[in-house]
Amino acid sequence: MEIHLILGYFGAILIGVVLGLIGGGGSILTLPVLVYLFGIEPVIATAYSLFIVGVAAVAGTLKNMSQKLVDFKTALIFALPAFIAVYLTRRYLVPSLPDPLLSLGDFGLTKDVGIMVFFAIIMVLASVSMIRDRRKEAHANSENNEPQYNYPLIVLEGFVVGVLTGIVGAGGGFLIIPALVLLAKLPMKKAVATSLLIIAIKSLIGFIGDIQVIEIDWMFLSVFALLSVVGIFIGVRLNQIVPGQKLKKGFGWFVLVMGVFIVLRELL
Repeated sequence: MEIHLILGYFGAILIGVVLGLIGGGGSILTLPVLVYLFGIEPVIATAYSLFIVGVAAVAGTLKNMSQKLVDFKTALIFALPAFIAVYLTRRYLVPSLPDPLLSLGDFGLTKDVGIMVFFAIIMVLASVSMIRDRRKEAHANSENNEPQYNYPLIVLEGFVVGVLTGIVGAGGGFLIIPALVLLAKLPMKKAVATSLLIIAIKSLIGFIGDIQVIEIDWMFLSVFALLSVVGIFIGVRLNQIVPGQKLKKGFGWFVLVMGVFIVLRELL
């Protein structure tokens, strides 16, 4: 097996580990792994990413449910607008995007390059969210506090996250977790667990929109998703014994470097 394929399958496990450890961020790795290591076209890779992240997040959610960490009411309030947005985006918006997206003289921005550059911008924004120290917000929310809901903002952010998920195939945990901590006043561990439930359902609903328009390589997708499930069980276990905040910040710097690399690679 070639080295880039070995790295790709190792990346599948790493995606699950990161998702289980910090409740988001693993999906940020999925698209670059699929595109650069397996040579899959970006539009198809975003669809695969939704399935992989969704299946891994389901496994993590089941594990977290056994520990009573999932807040179902909060998940429902946030997720409903996100579900609608991600399905509509995958079913109608992504297939209707023109190719090229932009033409200026001799310069043409193709659909594939546009998706990768937009994804890289999301990566940079995600890295800032991960690098920022949110321990004060997390510690301010006691495990015994009842969630408090800012309904308009939760619904709005749910819709925005759904659209972003639909375009780039990322679960959006880097947006969901701060929203759950700041808008619903959930403690950090419950926010991480609840984020996985939202990511799981939202990603799989988005993938349903793709089945109707994209030919799926189910064998490859199943193997990759299974490796990610193995990784997420490792990540959920590590979440209980490793200081997640330090790892989250380190991963944030890694995501920042990756985002800048993708922009330079695609445009230069």
